[in-house]
Amino acid sequence: MALTTADVARLADLARIELSAEELERFAPELDIVLAAVASVSEVAGSDVTPMSHALALTNVFRDDVVRPSLTPAQALAMAPAVEDDRFRAPRILTEEG
Repeated sequence: MALTTADVARLADLARIELSAEELERFAPELDIVLAAVASVSEVAGSDVTPMSHALALTNVFRDDVVRPSLTPAQALAMAPAVEDDRFRAPRILTEEG
């Protein structure tokens, strides 16, 4: 099943990617190749192959939390360049504009 430019346009729209008509024409056959490659991998992976999300087994390497003596809030804030309401003050980097 070959992808049409309409299929690619729909995928681009879902991904919120703006593509020109020339790009739609170029990407349709390229995406067909990608889909064929994915299908061939699916054929190789039989029911005896365990699905996995990583090539290596993952284990939890975190240590247990242990309460230890540490800085007081005043000590932690003593060398801060700016403090506000007993917290580090940092410049705003995100805005509400979308």
